[in-house]
Amino acid sequence: MILRLAIGSLLARALTVGMTVLAIALSVALFLGVEKMRTGARASFADTISGTDLIVGARSGAVQLLLYSVFRIGNATNNVTWESYQDIAARPEVDWIVPISLGDSHRQFRVMGTTQAFFEHYSYRGGRSLDIPTGHGLDDLYDAVIGADVAATLGYEVGDPIIVSHGLASFTAHDDQPFRVAGIIAKTGTPVDRTVIVSLEAIEAIHVDWQSGAHRPGQTTPVEVIRTMDLTPSAVTAALVGVRSRLQIFSLQRWINEYPEEPLLAVLPGVALGELWQIVGVAETALMAVSVMVVVTALLGMMAMIFSGLNERRREMAIWRAMGARPATILGLLVLEAMLMAAAGAALGIAILYLGLALVQPWIDTAFGIWLPINPPAAREVWVLATVIGAAGLASLLPAIRAYRLSLADGMMVRI
Repeated sequence: MILRLAIGSLLARALTVGMTVLAIALSVALFLGVEKMRTGARASFADTISGTDLIVGARSGAVQLLLYSVFRIGNATNNVTWESYQDIAARPEVDWIVPISLGDSHRQFRVMGTTQAFFEHYSYRGGRSLDIPTGHGLDDLYDAVIGADVAATLGYEVGDPIIVSHGLASFTAHDDQPFRVAGIIAKTGTPVDRTVIVSLEAIEAIHVDWQSGAHRPGQTTPVEVIRTMDLTPSAVTAALVGVRSRLQIFSLQRWINEYPEEPLLAVLPGVALGELWQIVGVAETALMAVSVMVVVTALLGMMAMIFSGLNERRREMAIWRAMGARPATILGLLVLEAMLMAAAGAALGIAILYLGLALVQPWIDTAFGIWLPINPPAAREVWVLATVIGAAGLASLLPAIRAYRLSLADGMMVRI
């Protein structure tokens, strides 16, 4: 009976109620959307590199090693000698190893030297491999494979020349040995999109006439001669390692960290990513606080709407009291109306959220590399919706208490 009365009362005030429901729906959609973005960003952040068991570099900090080897941010404190790299590669626990050499740049994009093994073993987002839909890999000494952001920002196409600059903020260019864009990697949403990839031998080739970070005056070795040289590197910046068995990860990590020939550090990518997220994840807390305030504001607006409608409903309340309705019935009616509005707003908010996800999911994935899965509401989201409905009931208690305290005489009085 009371449910039917509540629904009828809401329908009689359809316009006002509809605006309140819409406000709640938008706030719920925003709150859950922020939650989706937060979890999607965290998952995409954690999936920047997957399938790699260890990252090896010179001894520093785990976050620092992760930043320069995976995110191309900052510089290494030291390099890893080629002999040490070969010792690690020869370990029986190692299934595969990918060397990385950093230091040069191209128009503010980092240049990374590596081998063909990088394209075979680097994976992201739960095992997705790199795809080169345009062009090919590193077939020639002066081939360069560029990320999607490099190609889009600089307008490069396969076959275009690339001049690598020495260092990160240097005006000295290796213009005597230009590279050629051999391939463009499909968008990944990882630092690979902002990287120019060349071979380790190419890194050595462009530095043949360099010593102690400077070009030797008056010395230019012809490209034809450089191609015949032994371009084995003397050192690399870091290495990505995959082990044969997960049970061997910690023993290999301990062996590398205790390596007697030079100070090295081996870190688990997942652990380092977790430490890094604790640093950069403060913004998500602030964003969640803002979205909570939006929901609270919508509920306060609903409470104000109920308060403002009390004067219009004084005669209605008085008639119910005269017909024998108990004060608890009137209180329950207003609380039920508020909870019905919140439930309708929550349902509409979910519909808006999933419609929005269906529309923007491909764009967000392409533009920012954040994958927002369209899954049924998780337990956390259901709990949030239940909390919103419960909070609506609590928010309506104050106007409901005032309504049932109105006297019969006051309700029937005609005010002039």
